[in-house]
Amino acid sequence: MANVELRPVVHVDNEWRRWIAENLLLDGPPQGIYEQMLRAGIPHEEAVQELQQAIASPYIVGAQRLRNRLGKHDWVLDTQRRMNRLRDAEVPRHHKLSREAFFDGYYTAGRPVIITGMMEDWPAMTKWNFDYFKDRCGDREVEIQFGRDSDAQYELRKTAHRKTMLFGDYVDSVRHAGRSNDFYMTAYNEGKNSTELAELWEDIVQIPEYLSSDAATRGFLWFGPQGTITPFHHDLTNNFMAQVMGRKRILLMPACEIANVYNHEHCFTHVDGRQIDLQRYPRMQHVQVISCVLNPGEVLFLPVGCWHFVEGLEVSVTVSFTNFLWDNDFTGEYPQQQAF
Repeated sequence: MANVELRPVVHVDNEWRRWIAENLLLDGPPQGIYEQMLRAGIPHEEAVQELQQAIASPYIVGAQRLRNRLGKHDWVLDTQRRMNRLRDAEVPRHHKLSREAFFDGYYTAGRPVIITGMMEDWPAMTKWNFDYFKDRCGDREVEIQFGRDSDAQYELRKTAHRKTMLFGDYVDSVRHAGRSNDFYMTAYNEGKNSTELAELWEDIVQIPEYLSSDAATRGFLWFGPQGTITPFHHDLTNNFMAQVMGRKRILLMPACEIANVYNHEHCFTHVDGRQIDLQRYPRMQHVQVISCVLNPGEVLFLPVGCWHFVEGLEVSVTVSFTNFLWDNDFTGEYPQQQAF
């Protein structure tokens, strides 16, 4: 008689119970769950008993109610996604958009827009260049993000990439870098740089049509070589991106696309905007991705929750703002547990 290899007996533990509950809540058929348990070596009687207990459990019933609520939320988001597709898949441009038109058509509607003609009185538009930066603030010690090429999650772990250096040395690094994403002065560095580069803010004019001059924070400075990348993420506030030098390419995904963008932690996703891998992230094929180029003298409005990927097409300097005239504090209700 041929030897029969006996499969080792496996008993249901809490890991198995979590697996059973998750699959039931994902509408996995009980017969299919049962068959997988048998294939894993769980005895018939034990598999049937655990499944029956799980199906009858008031904990599962309660979790199903919560899942139903989430399903209703998803339905609302999906209707908004479908409505978005009725509009042109481009970011509109408007010259000197009035306060009322911006507020009604974009700020409260959560729609991106590029506004032109609002930076014509900025001294920065004519003064800012490499030599001016060195002459004005070259001896100041500033903070930058450095060593980004060695860490695929540089944005999520940006604290580990802080480096201080003289601003004049940083200017020379940018001047001679060519294309690089290894170093970048970002909004995250503003805590130190706002004081060290205070003179540069004399060349920036707050835009009174939309922004409050009473805010404690004047804005945030972004300065880096061609090729800098800010990966796909969303902010917890509405934002203005005001482009002073160079051009940037921005990919936008509406906030209501969140179910399909693989939001793994906090406000980030592993999806790479430089080349979206549909085999690895198949749900992205259903996402509305809108591309635009921001030119010097233009301001882009980024609504709260709007996913965006930013690439420097040239050496670029951007000033961003969050000090709008209207409510812009949405952090209070943000989830404390940020592993999604």
